[in-house]
Amino acid sequence: MTVRELTPDEAAKPYAKYYRQALTPPDPELVEQVQPDKPIDPAQALPPERINDLLEPGYMAAETGWCVMPNGSGYLAVRNPMPGVTVDMLDWWFWWHSMADMRYGLWYPPGHYGISISERSRARLSDPAVPAKEKIYGRTDHVVEDIGTGAEDIYINFCAPDELGFDMSRFHAPNAAAVYGGYGFDIAQGAKPSAIRAPAIMCHFIREIEGGIELRSRFWMGYKLIDGKPVLAIPPGVQVPAAVPFGLANHNVHEFCNLKAFLPEIYAELKDADPAL
Repeated sequence: MTVRELTPDEAAKPYAKYYRQALTPPDPELVEQVQPDKPIDPAQALPPERINDLLEPGYMAAETGWCVMPNGSGYLAVRNPMPGVTVDMLDWWFWWHSMADMRYGLWYPPGHYGISISERSRARLSDPAVPAKEKIYGRTDHVVEDIGTGAEDIYINFCAPDELGFDMSRFHAPNAAAVYGGYGFDIAQGAKPSAIRAPAIMCHFIREIEGGIELRSRFWMGYKLIDGKPVLAIPPGVQVPAAVPFGLANHNVHEFCNLKAFLPEIYAELKDADPAL
């Protein structure tokens, strides 16, 4: 993976300093739990049909790890504690970063190359009358990213917690604070449309903990989301390559460890600035 060079206009932005600064190394404990030769037991994975288990107190048997499931789907989980980070910071980040390539790049320069959204979504994100939570949901991000398997175009449809299947009567403190999730698909750059890989459902689940938050990510590769229900969308006998859930788990560890290091500072600096800055 390479770091994209900034354009002159990007280099002049007040937040370009975050793009240039050294990456924050990932937590060694997380790195140890995400190794290419150490998949978790699929019996410890959370099936997408049981997404509401995330609302239970405590932790699951495997909060961090990856595997290929018996039905051929790919699965990964990462629990990333983020001291000093608040839900307000993440609410802001999950809409603010979508407005420019470099903003997405700040998150993890070696693997985040570009992002685009519709003009309608851009107008909504720029509207100060729209609450942050509403800016997060109901848009599609087209990102260019490399999780270690080559640059790819990824299309992510962000949706509200109830659309992901969460029981909103249980979605409250102390067991739930926010969720940033959706569904989409990816295709290797330069590939024909017929080469689209398995669809996926994404869930970044947030709980508040003492001194910050914890981010509990889950990805289900090979699933579509239809009317709030996960549907397996790969043919019998086909498997998601192991390199894909491992690569995304490893990428998740690196990108969120880097984000949590600078998010409090950039939030304090820019949260009240013009979104188009």
